Amino acid sequence: MTYQGVLKKMQTELGAPIQYYLVFKEDFVHLNTLLGREINIDFQSYECLNCHEDKAIFRQGFCKNCFFDTPKAGDWIMRPELSKAHLGIEDRDLAYEQKVQLQPHIVYLANSSHLKVGVTRGSQIPTRWIDQGAHEAIEILEAPNRYLAGITEVALKDHVADKTNWRKMLTGQTQDEDLAAVRDQLKQYIPQEALPYFLDQNKEQHMDFPVTQYPEKVQSINLVKTPSFKNTLTGIKGQYLIFKDQRVFNVRSHEGFVVKLSF
Repeated sequence: MTYQGVLKKMQTELGAPIQYYLVFKEDFVHLNTLLGREINIDFQSYECLNCHEDKAIFRQGFCKNCFFDTPKAGDWIMRPELSKAHLGIEDRDLAYEQKVQLQPHIVYLANSSHLKVGVTRGSQIPTRWIDQGAHEAIEILEAPNRYLAGITEVALKDHVADKTNWRKMLTGQTQDEDLAAVRDQLKQYIPQEALPYFLDQNKEQHMDFPVTQYPEKVQSINLVKTPSFKNTLTGIKGQYLIFKDQRVFNVRSHEGFVVKLSF
């Protein structure tokens, strides 16, 4: 079987285990069914997710021009505390920014390689946790906009990490934590204007990933340097495909790459 299309992050369904799909323009691949099978991925060209032209991808699936132009790549995406739509202040496109920023946002604790704090839209729970490879997570607060969630994350970053060690996450070397207890300990550091949105009754959620064999030492595949590779799929975690030869492929970091997938 052969499929061809532009890569976008894998779509997921919560289950035991989580179900993963690669969705192309006219077809999709249910990746869980490929565990234990040899997969070949060949880099064909680029397709910017904004202008759809064959231009080298700069960041986040966009060519360089689009990355600095599209509202989908504004600084507030990576730094929610910079959000200004609640003040009616435009960054690149106020209508888009109001649509995205002025909706419920969750500040959460996720345990992937270790405990980390993060922010996502309410509609992205539990997708965001799955994408980060978290085996357990819990909500800390639900703010009415991205700004309040952002300043809460900034305040909590002084007490808990905000980055995932992706190599450790992919080796499966994780430990369970009492997330509710940590959440309650962090309450004292939440800014006063965000404190009314604190959640103290919800329970942690667990995620089960389809991995049959974790690598002992992770080696990352870069399609620019290695435009074609083939190996047996042994697992899927976060936005990574894990292969028998201990190499891993980050689908998210290759958004905008047109590939041919065969098995």
